[in-house]
Amino acid sequence: MQSLIVIARAVVCAAFVILSAHARAVPLDEATRKAELMAAWQAASQAGTDGPSDIVLIDQGTLKLPADYFYVPKNEGLRVLRALGNVVNDATFVGLVVGRRQNDDWMVVIKHIKEGYIKDDDAKSWNADDLLSNLRAGAEEANKDRAARGFPEMAVVGWVEPPAYDATTHRLVWSLLAKEKGQPDAAPKNVNYNTYALGRDGYFSLNLLSGSERIAGDKAVAHELLSDLSYNAGKRYEDFSAGTDRIAEYGLLALVGGVAAKKLGLLALAGAFVLKFAKIIIFAVVGAGAAVMNFLRRKPRGDNAGGPA
Repeated sequence: MQSLIVIARAVVCAAFVILSAHARAVPLDEATRKAELMAAWQAASQAGTDGPSDIVLIDQGTLKLPADYFYVPKNEGLRVLRALGNVVNDATFVGLVVGRRQNDDWMVVIKHIKEGYIKDDDAKSWNADDLLSNLRAGAEEANKDRAARGFPEMAVVGWVEPPAYDATTHRLVWSLLAKEKGQPDAAPKNVNYNTYALGRDGYFSLNLLSGSERIAGDKAVAHELLSDLSYNAGKRYEDFSAGTDRIAEYGLLALVGGVAAKKLGLLALAGAFVLKFAKIIIFAVVGAGAAVMNFLRRKPRGDNAGGPA
């Protein structure tokens, strides 16, 4: 039951995910949503693995899960995310990690994108200010669609952490802070802290979901998990064979924003995200957990979901 409580709390506090998504055609009533959330958490609690433990990540690598962390495998993780309203890409989703400590209000979504070897040459010449300008332009372009469909427009505030690439370990980290237009700059905001581990066939994405008021401490979780992930022999970045291996159609720069920059011009950051009883989020670096939290606060005191008080 403790694992169930931890998972419920982490998922509610991090109820936004950068995943390819579209709105479901038929809205579910509140009672049905609530029942499915509880069932999904229960299944995740029973199927998950406590740290410390070695977690096999498909055919690509291993995650040395630290103590006080809890891993939810693919099928149960998919159910949790879908219970929150997400339409998840089954082909890339691997699993979830949540914290078991009392104050852990984060979740990490693990994906593997098998699109080929990512060339990292552009990391030598990119400029964080230019990237930020491109992302702001992308937000404005996405706002045309949001406004046409009656959703709030988004604005990029700035970097939580500008893009940093380690050419030795082939790890990339970046995070952007964004908000709804008109929202006070000082108001708490949801944060996606993006980390990537490049390999021979593609890359792992470990996306930490947290809040602006907690990210200074929580980002250590993302760095810890990133360092605890290792590729299998033959799947490492340095195992690439130019004569036989597929090369991705885009380079490292495209991962700053989560899409192929060549194709999308860094305008659409990662598709759409949906919470059925909240609002649709088009701009990928912003989530909407407040409506979920308010919904769960209406639960009777005897409910065991374990969300924040």
